Amino acid sequence: MTTPPTTIELTEIIFPEDANHYGTLFAGNALKLMAKAAFLAGRRRATCDVVIAGVNGVKFLAPVPVGHVLTLRAAVSRVGRTSMTAEVQGWAEAADAVRQQVLEGVFELVAVDAAGRPASVDRPIQQTKETE
Repeated sequence: MTTPPTTIELTEIIFPEDANHYGTLFAGNALKLMAKAAFLAGRRRATCDVVIAGVNGVKFLAPVPVGHVLTLRAAVSRVGRTSMTAEVQGWAEAADAVRQQVLEGVFELVAVDAAGRPASVDRPIQQTKETE
């Protein structure tokens, strides 16, 4: 499967240090991973650094037990002059390969220049051999 140029996939295994007292992924760690995925998708699209300006509609759909593999897919769904929206979905997979959607959220990003000021992102996506 070819990943579009404005989409990234991030895969992590859930270890005990990522878990809460129930032995499932702690919500704060889930948000951290989702934010990382949104950031990477936004930076890829903007071709410069980005910052997260807001988080909208995060849903924890099911617990993710220790030992499960979490795959996050983040895609830029809207591009403005300096801002973007990245949608993140997460699936957990047990050793038996049963896969279940467990997370979803929407992140608002702003592209920034080297001085930390908003930067334009309205340039077209560069096509490369890898993204064709």
